[in-house]
Parts: sequence; C-alpha cells; structure tokens
Amino acid sequence: MGEQQLADIASALYRLPLEGFVAARTAAAKTAAADSGRDLADSVRSLPKPSAAAWAVNMLAVHRPDELSELDALGAAMRSAQEELDAGALRALSQERRQLLTRVMGTAREVAEQQGRKISAAVAAEVEATLRAATVDEGAASAVRSGRLLRVLSADGVDRVDLRDAVAVPGAPAQPAVPTSGSGLSAGAQGAQGAPGTPKHGVPKSAPPDSPPVLGTAERPRLKAVGTKRPAPAPSAVERAAARLSEAEEAARSAAEEARQRTADFDEAETALTRLGDEARSLRARLKTVEEEFELARRRRESAAAQMQLAARAAEKEQRAEVLARERVLRLRNTPD
Repeated sequence: MGEQQLADIASALYRLPLEGFVAARTAAAKTAAADSGRDLADSVRSLPKPSAAAWAVNMLAVHRPDELSELDALGAAMRSAQEELDAGALRALSQERRQLLTRVMGTAREVAEQQGRKISAAVAAEVEATLRAATVDEGAASAVRSGRLLRVLSADGVDRVDLRDAVAVPGAPAQPAVPTSGSGLSAGAQGAQGAPGTPKHGVPKSAPPDSPPVLGTAERPRLKAVGTKRPAPAPSAVERAAARLSEAEEAARSAAEEARQRTADFDEAETALTRLGDEARSLRARLKTVEEEFELARRRRESAAAQMQLAARAAEKEQRAEVLARERVLRLRNTPD
C-alpha cells in the first residue's frame, strides 16, 4: 500500500464539508479497492471522521493558511522569549496572541460558514484552545497546518501537547491549500515558510524554516518540524518559573475577561428569562380570568336560550288562545238570537 496514495486520499477527504465525509470516505474506499487493492481500501475506511472543531481548524489550514502562518510566527517568538526568560517580551507577545486569536477565530467562523456549517460557542472554544496549543508547541503547530486534524488539542499549561491519534496519516506532508486573495502559497508552503523576517513577532530573519512534519518517537507519537533544536541554557528553577508565571498571568487575565463576558451573557439571559417569566405569569393570570368570564358568558347564554324557548312556547300558546277566542266571537255574532 502506498503511503503517499493514502495521504492524497486523506487530504482530499479532510477538506470536504463535514456532513459529506462518511459518504465520500465510502466512495473513496471503493475506488481504492478497484484501483489499488484491499489494503489501501481498508486504510481509507479506517480514516476517522474529524470532530467539528478539528474540521473547522482543517478548513483554516486549507482555505486560509496565511492566518496559521501568523500564529506560527507568534508561537516561535513566544517560545524564544520563554527560553530566554524574557518576561517583558513574553507578556507583550501573550497580549498580541490574544488579539491575533480573536481575529483568527473570526476568520474560522467565516470560513466554516462558507463551507456550509456554523460554529457553535462550544465548538469555537475548542477551536481557540487548539490554535492556542499551536502557539505553545511546534508539533501542535505542524498538526494544525497538516489539514488532517482529528481532534481538539490542548496545551494544559505545559509546553508539549499530546498529539496521540490527533492527525490522520501523521507522516505525510501538509495538504496544499486552496489559493486565496493575497496568498499564492499552498498550506504546506506557507506552513513551511512561516513568516520569515517578521519583526512584528520578534522572529529573527535567520530563523530556519519548518519542514513537513515527520513522525516522532515511538514512546510519544508526535508531528515535529526540522530545525527545532533549541539552545540549552541552564537557568535556575526560579528564573524558569518566573518566566512561565508571566505567561500564566496573561492566560489568567484572558480567562478572567472571558469569564466576565460569560457572566455578562448569563446576567443578560437571566434578565430576559425573568422578564419573560413575569410576562408569562401575567398572561396566564389574564388567560384564567378570560376563561372564567367565558364560562360565565356561556352559562348566561344557556340560561337565556332556555328562557327564550320557554317564552317562545308561551307566546305560541297565547297566540293559539287568541285565535280560538276570535273564532268564538265570530260564531256568536253569526248565530241568531
């Protein structure tokens, strides 16, 4: 079975709308069985369907790789600041990451809608966590760029992201991107080049470019990029902890603001619920009153109908009595004395 054949088929499948994945996978497996045999067909059938959040990230990798390149450059700058224990730079870059993630999340929603699916709040939170993890770990960044992500990634406060079973065909290069305005590179090319010489994020122009991801160690399968060799400074535990504290403080501020926003959303929803509850109670009380009035009117109508029938019978009886009395008078007048 050709690994490249499987990678090509996977790349085509993971760029499709999420709802059509299973049917397309079945069709691809049938074609593979006819063209290349059972082994490749079985491998195609075993390709997992991505989660909704992973699919949204794949759509970014395919349709807007330039956005991911910015995240890659920012992540490289943050890791460099982390190694150099530059707390000031780390704080500034953390703030910049927050702003960039907000913009990229807007793009993710837009791209997903263009592909026929809206991102819910829960899915958006998972997409953002995955993109944040890509700025922390180079292996996670390669997984995101691959366009074959299967599940959500999370940094969980550490600098290495668990990539087990996170990418389909992990040894294959990133799939080519769909060209977009302002970007003539493929997803793989942009992911490899990153953002060379981008002083905005503090990445040196001499920084080595990433190569296509390759499979890591057997103990911990990972996508890794070439050129990740880092200097081996020997800072004290206190210095390293202080640098990480700066990033944790920024993450805590971001989380606190998110919590405040969610609290505001909750307060707004609770106010609306209270208002609508009061309105519903008022309407129920009004409905009860109207129902009581309706029942009273119904009874009055029934009583009036009964009285009307009695009155009609009495009138008919009196009319017959009148006719009989008139006939008697006529007979008496016509009878000679």
